Amino acid sequence: MTARHIVAIGGSDAGISAALRARELDPTTEVTVVVADAYPNFSICGIPYYVSGEVTHWTNLAHRSAADLAATGMRVLTDTRATAINVAQHTLDILDSTGTPQQLSYDALIVGTGALSTRPPITGLAGPGALGPADGVHLLHSMGDTFAVMNSLQHRDPATAIIVGAGYIGLEMAEALTTRGIQVTQIEALPEVLPTVDPELGALVHTELQRNGVEVLTSTAVSAITRTDTGALTVTATHGTETISRTVDFVLVVVGVRPDTELAADAGAELGVKGAIVVDDTMRTNLPDVFAAGDCVHTHHRLLGITWIPLGTTAHKQGRVAGENALGGHAHFAGSLGTQVVKVFDLVAARTGLREHEAVAADKGWTPVTSQSSPDDHKAYYPGATPIHIRITGDHHSGQLLGAQLVGHRSAEIAKRVDTYATALFHDMTVEHLSELDLSYTPPLGSPWDATQMAAQTWVLRHQPAAQIQRDALTVEDR
Repeated sequence: MTARHIVAIGGSDAGISAALRARELDPTTEVTVVVADAYPNFSICGIPYYVSGEVTHWTNLAHRSAADLAATGMRVLTDTRATAINVAQHTLDILDSTGTPQQLSYDALIVGTGALSTRPPITGLAGPGALGPADGVHLLHSMGDTFAVMNSLQHRDPATAIIVGAGYIGLEMAEALTTRGIQVTQIEALPEVLPTVDPELGALVHTELQRNGVEVLTSTAVSAITRTDTGALTVTATHGTETISRTVDFVLVVVGVRPDTELAADAGAELGVKGAIVVDDTMRTNLPDVFAAGDCVHTHHRLLGITWIPLGTTAHKQGRVAGENALGGHAHFAGSLGTQVVKVFDLVAARTGLREHEAVAADKGWTPVTSQSSPDDHKAYYPGATPIHIRITGDHHSGQLLGAQLVGHRSAEIAKRVDTYATALFHDMTVEHLSELDLSYTPPLGSPWDATQMAAQTWVLRHQPAAQIQRDALTVEDR
């Protein structure tokens, strides 16, 4: 690989992973990373644990320090905003930390601009006189947002808070604010919290929130946030035909993100699903010598094909592929399965692959069916055994594993057990073949058949694939 100048836009997972990979493969390559803020390579996923106080200082959220990044030989330009990609000239227009316009030339460019917080159509959040951090109303997706939240918590000293949204960040922040002694009301427009898992499992998370003192309002749509004369905040919402009103000291709106693609789109990059940048599995865009990775691009899903799933794990992998190919390599992104996990107080929820309705909507010819079982995490005679609630989805005809969802106590290794299913999905295994995996066992930690395997056996018993039925019929006939 020959020495060249690679420029990466974005200092989060994708941009830094790309830069690290390029420097790793060819230390003579000049690599510049353009970062819009002062916090390159910080863990956005760790923000709730800084808010809760479990991470004691914000600098601990850095995957690598500035010195660590400098030691790799890359150049990191912080507080520098990319303003235009000039494709024909192979240059990038920037405003440096002083606001001075400059231009960087590149041989290959990697766009890792990530995602932006979704701002829902709630009265009081947009337009003239919109409420913001100074009023105690916050979005949360960046370190800048984090410092604004912490400033509000310090100076407003809220006793009560509302969180709009009950996805991953919303749930983690409900725990974080509760840990700080704040009375939290969580409002979700959909019928159940954590809508990335089936409602039967989301209901378990709902119960865990309530057990820890969080008021949970589902099927409730927030319509307005207003500031009272005393500086408190009134949130108005509807639940069916009922109007609900709560007055609190602090409001957090976390209802998802959208891909940040304006810079690439202005340069002519093709956009696709959810407005994300279109890339192939080498992370190339339609623009010459321009790659893209992370939350700003669409996702190659191993079961669905093209979709958009913003995940840090995916961004790291895509960035690594982009960094290698920017040097002239031939790496390919193997695809995502949407494997995710979240801790909510003492409960952990995880998923990988497809839920039943997602498999139906994929229109791939599957006949998906789902089973639910609750095997213990380890042998019941050893103290502390707890049930793991597992839903497995598979194709009725072929027996192919399509997805799995798990909810259990934080001691039950939910994150690692969902990884067993993710690995099986990656290698196109059937549900039945999960029982053949040689998994570890000791009574304090598991069973001779792991919980993941017992759940798979339940699926086979309830939804025995047609092919297995035919084999059994032949066996009987042979007798």
